[in-house]
Amino acid sequence: MKRIALVGDRSPAVRAHNRIPTLLDVLRDEEDLDVYWIPTPDAEDPAALRGFDGIWLVPGSPYRSPEGGVTAARVARLDGIPFLGTCGGFQHAMLEFARHECGFVNASHSEYAEGEEESADSLIVELSCSLAGHEAAVEVTPGSLIEQLLGTSRTVERYHCSYGLAGAHLDLLTAHGMRFTGRDESGEVRVAELPGHPFFLATLFQPELAGDGSDPHPIVRGFVRAVVTAGGRQLTV
Repeated sequence: MKRIALVGDRSPAVRAHNRIPTLLDVLRDEEDLDVYWIPTPDAEDPAALRGFDGIWLVPGSPYRSPEGGVTAARVARLDGIPFLGTCGGFQHAMLEFARHECGFVNASHSEYAEGEEESADSLIVELSCSLAGHEAAVEVTPGSLIEQLLGTSRTVERYHCSYGLAGAHLDLLTAHGMRFTGRDESGEVRVAELPGHPFFLATLFQPELAGDGSDPHPIVRGFVRAVVTAGGRQLTV
């Protein structure tokens, strides 16, 4: 039995929260999975995530505890636990990496600073054009994990997102090992992954919203496959 933690503040008003368990139920016919929801305040304690074989940091920000989202990404990154972050999960995974791997300890998320001006510390910023409810093309890097999962260098994906990664900080994250492997047609980052990790993939788009929910997206299938086959290193956070 493989255990997957869905880290997020479950709400019937969030479409992704209804769709994700359905997709994993479909995959239960192929793999022996046990799925648990972990609210973001609970995820502040790394012990709440111990023993899981996979962590999916789900959409639905602003989280009740942004630090819980950051901790979930850190546990997955350091312990070698297969990780998928979508939409808000992408954003908080980038915050975690910036703060704890790049030394950018004041990296901030503009969604939690309502009414304040964006500053040099703003890592996650409001998009110039909201992607909420949109579909858009993504060009992926040859040889990347996401290209292997998709089997193509171009895909059209669905979004429900208004915040993304500030371009001013891309070089810092890249210099410390984050690889940006998917961009939209204007060159804006939409996918990030960590080479050398069993499975660490973050997408600003939401693969869980593809189709009608009866056929899991290749990214979701790839994540579950990694959960089944990978073994965490169980380091200490």
